[in-house]
Amino acid sequence: MNPDQIPDGFFSLGNPTFLAIMLRFATNLIFMFILIRVVYYRYNKKMKFLFTFFMMGIVVFFICSMLGAVRLDISFAFGLFAIFAILRFRTRNVGIKDMAYIFTTIGISMINSLKVFKFPLLGIFIFNILIILSSYFLEEYLARHRYESHVITYNNTEMLKPENKQKLLQEVSDLTGEKIFKVKILKVDYKKGEASLEVYYNC
Repeated sequence: MNPDQIPDGFFSLGNPTFLAIMLRFATNLIFMFILIRVVYYRYNKKMKFLFTFFMMGIVVFFICSMLGAVRLDISFAFGLFAIFAILRFRTRNVGIKDMAYIFTTIGISMINSLKVFKFPLLGIFIFNILIILSSYFLEEYLARHRYESHVITYNNTEMLKPENKQKLLQEVSDLTGEKIFKVKILKVDYKKGEASLEVYYNC
């Protein structure tokens, strides 16, 4: 049998190799669902990318599984998926975070395509869990430290003195309706008695 040919009866339900691939595929779907639907969608709310992530993960998994079945070098798969990453889905702009999730989806699918007989099953689960937990905690950190800013005109220059910092924060918070945690003085016009302030608040 040539190394690039699929063995006879490979797709038979009685073939242990085929059944093992289906078992790993089910595992891959579970972890992809947690990563994409639970973590990614919760923090990014981009339904339009869910189809792309799931289909890419599914296709990558089966390609890697078939490459293992026909005994081709796994570096061929890495080269193929690197081409996908370089293309960056040129039909539309894809954000850096979305590209990170694409790479993570590919990585998880490739890890889950490994033969469980030659690699501890527990290790596969640990890798998946660590990747998903990493994405979750990073998203949580970004959510807690995400902020926006805008410039306002403030008409009480007396409050700009250092000793009035807390009072200034409270007054600007009342004016804007946001919980302001930082105020940056951009410009002060003492003749008009006003200043341009950049205010920062969590979003």
